[in-house]
Amino acid sequence: MSLKAFHIFFIAMSILITLGFAAWVLVGGGVGEQQSSLHLMAVFSGLLGIGLIGYGIHFVRKSRDIII
Repeated sequence: MSLKAFHIFFIAMSILITLGFAAWVLVGGGVGEQQSSLHLMAVFSGLLGIGLIGYGIHFVRKSRDIII
């Protein structure tokens, strides 16, 4: 596996983890005192996932000239 392919794979897995965590918290909610901090982390994780999508698109466009 080339470094470019690994980087794309790593970005995709990071997107799935961050957006998956955000969805899990927002759907499942929280318990007691932890609810507000979990929702804050879910919002941050969702924003990070959206940022990773933008970075992934940018990386794929920029690396089209790189041979695998």
